[in-house]
Amino acid sequence: MNIEAKVWGQTPDHKDIKLYTLINNNGVKVQLSDIGAGIVSIVTPDRNGQMEDIVLGYPHPWDYYNDGPCAGKTPGRFANRIANGRFKIDDKEYQLELNTSDGKHHLHGGAIGFANQKWASRINGESVVFTYLSADGEAGYPAELVAKVYYTLNDDNELNIRFFAYSSDTTIVNLTNHTYFNLKGEGNGTILDHKLRLNASRYLPATNELITTGEMAQVTDTPMDFTEGKLIGRDIKEPFPDLINGKGYDSCWVIDGIAKDKLCLAAELSHEGTGRMVKLYTTQPGIQVYTGNWLSGCPKGKNGHIYEDYSGVALECQALPDSPNKPNFPNTFLHSGEEYKETIIFKFSTI
Repeated sequence: MNIEAKVWGQTPDHKDIKLYTLINNNGVKVQLSDIGAGIVSIVTPDRNGQMEDIVLGYPHPWDYYNDGPCAGKTPGRFANRIANGRFKIDDKEYQLELNTSDGKHHLHGGAIGFANQKWASRINGESVVFTYLSADGEAGYPAELVAKVYYTLNDDNELNIRFFAYSSDTTIVNLTNHTYFNLKGEGNGTILDHKLRLNASRYLPATNELITTGEMAQVTDTPMDFTEGKLIGRDIKEPFPDLINGKGYDSCWVIDGIAKDKLCLAAELSHEGTGRMVKLYTTQPGIQVYTGNWLSGCPKGKNGHIYEDYSGVALECQALPDSPNKPNFPNTFLHSGEEYKETIIFKFSTI
């Protein structure tokens, strides 16, 4: 496995932005940037060996700042939504930045969040390691937090993403990867003809402001049922509340069989025409499926492509949204002396 590093550009305060290229012995190539500790490209073969970049992204590093869709990056300190931007630790309430489009809730760590920060980066053996120090009070979060993301590509065509965090005092943390896949190749139409299977018999209903209600509902006999696998576009226009509210799929599913530190299959995404498939494994309890319902108007993509709505699908393995305010959801509090540790694996193959 080969890793190369180069300077890709500079931040507004003249710090070098690095681009890392990982290539395995099968020719699978992954590019990473230290803006948001993010994935810039993933090149994999189709069933005929034709190589193509299968993730959405941008041609220039400055396009990744405040891009809206959070393409490929690591949102945090808490991915997804927190209702009203409020939560409590030992009866003390904390107010986070409010940055959803309606100005009512907290999304992906705030207006800047981890995704729009330059992370420190280095090569460590066969991994690329990104590190970010989040100050006490940043975006309203209590305690100083050190976050690390390790990316490793192996010859089984697996991209292993490992998240670690340590805190100076009690806080909340929820890290994920926000890559958008299009297995036909980025910019090559929509993902409505992709087949998705989720290892999840329950999903989290949400309000019209996309805040989870606390219920874990069965997917049976609803458009939210992906247990047997189906085309993403089959039911996406059904008059179902969660689809109407999100203008498509933008919901979290509860992964079956999940347990602390246990690696479980979360999802399989495939495209019949190209034969490409990606399987997702994770230690996280949930997977947010976002079908790129609001991609129109984002920066121009790689190779000059204009991304329209549904041009990519993000499969975000993570803690359950608004967990700090939902006692029945798995714990997301991190205490001093504890280690936050989660894993996501993308395994690429063909059908």
